[in-house]
Amino acid sequence: MRRYLIDTTPLAAFLFNRPAAISLMSPWIRNHEATTSILVYGEIVEYLRNRPYFLTYPIMERYADIRRQLRPPHGPGLIGDVDTLIAATALERNLTLVTSDEDFQRVPGLNVTLISSTELRSAR
Repeated sequence: MRRYLIDTTPLAAFLFNRPAAISLMSPWIRNHEATTSILVYGEIVEYLRNRPYFLTYPIMERYADIRRQLRPPHGPGLIGDVDTLIAATALERNLTLVTSDEDFQRVPGLNVTLISSTELRSAR
């Protein structure tokens, strides 16, 4: 039974893993007691809409180059397709990839900042 309608600010805090929001809402979500409005969904999507990089032809070409560089016998071995697309996006946009996945270090020319999974789970 739904008991709580989550508004935009608390939902955003939950999505950004803010400890207070996680602590408050996790039991509700686990017990299927929380919901949100389609209007809140729209506000969250609006906020996120200008944030992601969408796939472009240059990113897909970079993806193909990375796959060829990593493919044995010339490279250390492939990484997953989604990870390759993420790496291609970072390279094409000249961004440093912040990740906990060490496989990204095998991508030639990719700037990687590794953060341990333990650090990501800590409540700073």
